[in-house]
Amino acid sequence: MKQDYRIVYSERKTLSIIVERDRSILVRAPKSMSEEEVQQLVDEKKLWLYEKIHHPQKYPPDPVKKEFTTGETILYMGRNYRLELTNEKFDEIRFNSCFFVSRYQKARAGDLFQAWYMERAREKLLPRIRHFAEAMGVSYNRLLISDLKYRWASCTPKNNLNFNWRIIKAPVLVIDYLIVHELAHLLEPNHSPKFWNIIAVQLPEFEKPKKWLKDYGYKLEEDF
Repeated sequence: MKQDYRIVYSERKTLSIIVERDRSILVRAPKSMSEEEVQQLVDEKKLWLYEKIHHPQKYPPDPVKKEFTTGETILYMGRNYRLELTNEKFDEIRFNSCFFVSRYQKARAGDLFQAWYMERAREKLLPRIRHFAEAMGVSYNRLLISDLKYRWASCTPKNNLNFNWRIIKAPVLVIDYLIVHELAHLLEPNHSPKFWNIIAVQLPEFEKPKKWLKDYGYKLEEDF
C-alpha cells in the first residue's frame, strides 16, 4: 500500500522521515534527490512507518478532556496539582500549591488555562533556552512559543526555533531535553551519532526524558 507523504526539499545531505502527531508523514529531502528516489526510500520504510502510525502510546484512543471540577488534577512541570473551584469572583487562573478557578469562570476555564500555560512557558523556557544556547555555543534567529499542534518543537532551515506551549506540562528534565534537542540541530541537522553525542554532553542521561516522552508524551496533549 502506498503511503501518502509531504516532501520538503532543502540544502541537506540526507533524507529524513518524520511521523507527525496527526499521523501525517513529512519527508525532508536534499534538493538533488528525485521524487522517484524519495518514493523508493519511503517504500523501504513501510514497516517502520506502519508501526509508528499505529503506536498505542503515541496515539492514545481516548484523549482525556478536563471537566474542571474540584478535586480534578492538572499537570504542570511534571506534577499533578489539585484543582479547586471557589466562590470568589476573579478572571484569571491562580496557582499556589494547587490551582484555583472561580466557578463563575468555569465555562472559560479551558481558555484561561491555555493562556496561563502560554505565559508560564515563556517565563520558564526562555531563560533555559538562552542558558543551553550559550553552553553549546550556538545562536538562533527567531524564537517562538506557540501551539504547534503536531510537534513538541522544531528547528527550521533558517535557524528559527519553535516550541509547543504544552511542553511546560512536562518534567524539567524533559523540557531541557527538548530544548537541547532543537539547539543540537543548529550544529547537526540529522539524527546522526554526532547529533546524539552533542546532546549527551549537555544531558548525559538524555535517554530518560526521551523514554518519558515515548511513554507519557500523550499526557501533554490532554485537552481543555
